[in-house]
Amino acid sequence: MTTPATLLAAAPPALPHTDSDAQLLVAVLLSIGVIVLLITKLKLHPFLALTLGSGVLAAVAGAPFDKLTSSFVTGFGATVSGVGLLIGLGAMLGKLLADSGGANIIADTVLSRSSRRMLPWSMALIAAVLGLPLFFEVGVVLLIPIVLLVARRGNLPLMRIGIPALAGLSVLHGLVPPHPGPLVAVDALKADLGVTLALGLLIAVPTLIVAGPLFARVAERWVGPLELPAETTPVETGQHQRTPRLAAVLATILLPVVLMLGKALADVVIDDPKAGPQRVLDFVGSPLIALLAAVLLGMLTLGRAAGFSKARISTTVEKSLGPIAGIVFIVGAGGGFKQTLIDVGVGNAVSTWSAKWHISALLLGWLIAVLIRLATGSATVATITAAGIVAPLAVGMSSTHAALLVLAIGAGSLFFSHVNDAGFWLVKEYFGMSVGQTLKSWSVMETVISVVAIALIMPLSLVV
Repeated sequence: MTTPATLLAAAPPALPHTDSDAQLLVAVLLSIGVIVLLITKLKLHPFLALTLGSGVLAAVAGAPFDKLTSSFVTGFGATVSGVGLLIGLGAMLGKLLADSGGANIIADTVLSRSSRRMLPWSMALIAAVLGLPLFFEVGVVLLIPIVLLVARRGNLPLMRIGIPALAGLSVLHGLVPPHPGPLVAVDALKADLGVTLALGLLIAVPTLIVAGPLFARVAERWVGPLELPAETTPVETGQHQRTPRLAAVLATILLPVVLMLGKALADVVIDDPKAGPQRVLDFVGSPLIALLAAVLLGMLTLGRAAGFSKARISTTVEKSLGPIAGIVFIVGAGGGFKQTLIDVGVGNAVSTWSAKWHISALLLGWLIAVLIRLATGSATVATITAAGIVAPLAVGMSSTHAALLVLAIGAGSLFFSHVNDAGFWLVKEYFGMSVGQTLKSWSVMETVISVVAIALIMPLSLVV
């Protein structure tokens, strides 16, 4: 089986790189500028934009013509082999959850036990739980009908219910594995996935409280009353007669989280790689095994419990892979761009600049991700690129600080979503808002998430 290690071992020598900081700076700025232009102005797919941007970076940095693609191919293969499997398994679990009606079971149960005053908090909780296995766009499609139903039933302003739901999905998307951005950053910075998951959840909870139910009150005043759409898009749960049990749904969703956290706890408490319990926990808590176990369990607790035949379960799993092909290629191209950045010497230059200017690695990672997010509109592209640029700063870091660097980059990648972000238009259309209203609500909410998260990460880095 091909692994990232074998790919790197078989890779060609690193690109010869220039010692001129000025030339490297020009190469980085020009390549990022090309990527931004291709994505935002020419509407080129991010995979192609990142591929071409990598070529521009290597050429301007002075790499030989016949070596322009070597680093990109190496980085692409290592990233896809390390992260692509996890993205695929996450998509399978999310599809089973959506099609079986498991998402509706969670929503209906929580909402039926919530008072009118607690509904915004309940929506934040629902979104956070569903946000663990679901990609952001899938979560939005699933939650919007629930948000509209709750707003009508509770006679509450749409923003008071919608903002907590969107915040729950966005916080998990940016900060918590196994979402693509955090996964790639963990891989690039050689951080421990279990530690990153634990710290990500620790940061996510207070961030969600501030950016969700609390900010919703402010957004409600800024945006004003919104008219609820006359018709809603039904949740596509498939044709089945039965629904899964709540306990089984929650157990399936939380299984990979528990296994990965168990591994991280064992590494701290036992700290003996030869000990039997730690060896077992290291195996079952590895991301691939944890997600694979959740998918296999989900076939029973979600698929079979919903009355799906074996053929229907197989079809559901198969259909989950089609929509993520683009994500995998974008992530892979981001890995190629990251490897090119490292091989031409950008990472070493950033380390030198950081030491010279006395800038915290966490703050630098956040700022770089913010700039790329504003320019490209893509949280995933911002995370991948920023992780590649600051990767050398993670060398020698403790596992907790490397994990915090991952989270700082993830926080920066969420900063101020605007008109160049597909998520901006998705939210605008679903909620029937104008561009101005979307900026006052969704865009500011994303900024609140980003700023609150880094404000929590910085002091936490002083005590862990």
